[in-house]
Amino acid sequence: MQARLFQVDAFAAKVFEGNPAAIVPLDAWPETALMQALAAENNLAETAFFVPEGEGYHLRWFTPTVEVDLCGHATLASAHVLFSHLGYDKPAISFQTRSGELVVKREGDKLAMDFPAAKPRPFPMPAGIEEALGARPRVYLRTSNLMAVFDTAAEVKALAPDFPALARILKPLNAGLICSAEADPASGHDFVSRFFAPVHGIDEDPVTGSAHCTSVPYWAKKLGKVDVVARQVSARGGTLWCSHAGDRVIIRGTCADYMTAEISF
Repeated sequence: MQARLFQVDAFAAKVFEGNPAAIVPLDAWPETALMQALAAENNLAETAFFVPEGEGYHLRWFTPTVEVDLCGHATLASAHVLFSHLGYDKPAISFQTRSGELVVKREGDKLAMDFPAAKPRPFPMPAGIEEALGARPRVYLRTSNLMAVFDTAAEVKALAPDFPALARILKPLNAGLICSAEADPASGHDFVSRFFAPVHGIDEDPVTGSAHCTSVPYWAKKLGKVDVVARQVSARGGTLWCSHAGDRVIIRGTCADYMTAEISF
């Protein structure tokens, strides 16, 4: 069996920024184990597969080790592939996913994803987490992921976690960890974040759209804004233009093409 593969840097203005995703369009689903093996072979944070379904597409996402319920950057990259390479000419794309229907629209030079909001709630400090992070957050919150809020952007940028220790703490929660803080006023951003997911085979994710389902409602409320600009301050880095819309979050970004290939499996 052969298929096309597109490697796209999502939430990127140019290649080598943002978060790389492998996108594999298919006509029909292969075995799940085969898709997982392809994701492991690609060894990127996510490999996305989609097949036509109804008026839109069914979309699935895999890390190198597990299938996940929600992935922002690979959804953005999938929409980019459809709009830019596969001739999709409608104004919006509907993806059916484990997290329900996700719609992606063109907005000028950006793509806008309509995702479910996940409003965080206070959560007790997990034992050992401050030692694993090497830093002390001001507050802990929880949705499907854990969120640690720091006083300054510099603290978030300086984090150097002990990943084996962090994995042991996060495994019982089956969660990733968002570390976030208000951005410096002169930066042009409203807040910064990093995302660690050693439980899911990703020590640090370069730019994490799905994490902003949690961080955008928090910071929009705290800052008294509807529209916020987020910067994920990983080594690669990426910018997300977001809006809090009640029980939904609009996450916007741009993509850069890195590679087109043909795979055999």
